[in-house]
Amino acid sequence: MLTKLSGRKKCGRKRGTTSRENRSLMRIVKQNRFKNLSELHKEWTEAGVKASRATTHRRVKEFGYSCHIPLVKPLLNHKQRQRRLTWAKEKNWTVAQWSKVLFSDESKFCISFGNQGPRVWRKGGEAHSPSCLKSSVKFPQSVMIWGAMSSAGVGPLCFLKTNVTAPVYQEILEHFMLPSADQLFEDADFIFQQDLAPAHTAKSTKSWLNDHGVGVLDWPANSPDLNPIENLWGIVKRKMRNKRPKNADELKATVKETWASIPPQQCHKLITSMPRRIEAVIKAKGAPTKY
Repeated sequence: MLTKLSGRKKCGRKRGTTSRENRSLMRIVKQNRFKNLSELHKEWTEAGVKASRATTHRRVKEFGYSCHIPLVKPLLNHKQRQRRLTWAKEKNWTVAQWSKVLFSDESKFCISFGNQGPRVWRKGGEAHSPSCLKSSVKFPQSVMIWGAMSSAGVGPLCFLKTNVTAPVYQEILEHFMLPSADQLFEDADFIFQQDLAPAHTAKSTKSWLNDHGVGVLDWPANSPDLNPIENLWGIVKRKMRNKRPKNADELKATVKETWASIPPQQCHKLITSMPRRIEAVIKAKGAPTKY
């Protein structure tokens, strides 16, 4: 017969910090999420808490925090957040309506992607072996590209050779935007999306678009999270991680080949996210979203 044990002492080592002290550490973390572990430990112990650096680390992890590289989002002022919120409430469109939009953007592609790049297999003591070193350059070769996409797929890429002024941008519209629209929409009507870069909003560019009968989607400032082509650039760059272009010409060829391999289904999937992006902006009251 089992008997109930009462008043049994807890086993294990007694915790070195109290619940009150742990809550004070949580407040320190919340006050500034960018403090490193040493700074958190210093501020906590200066408040009179006796704890090691390892204990500080354990307590922070117990709160559910872990250290990550922060995401980078555009800085939005109050007026821009309000504009995004108003815009999102006005654009309660269906996927079918968003499928009539030709999204465009520019992106920079470098020969080396990311901060770490490929890993290397090596033994102890081989860290400085020439066969295990990755060469770095101060200004890596890169190309700037203009592209467009819709629910039906991607259009031809334009490799930019100079800074994009209004006249240069109008040449891009003439030789790449219009062909993209013909390819993706054929004879159907479409709306052109562009951001608020100076060359895009210049009077001469507005006149060009008006003269060519191109309707332009009004767009809020600093809103890459609302443009699905931003995600498409990311997909292309991830696909290129295992490529090893040695110069600008090889880089261009690799980008062009990878861009052409994007299936229409992937583009359509990105367009179907537009209603969710709109909802996310409304929920965030105009602040940046996860997209």
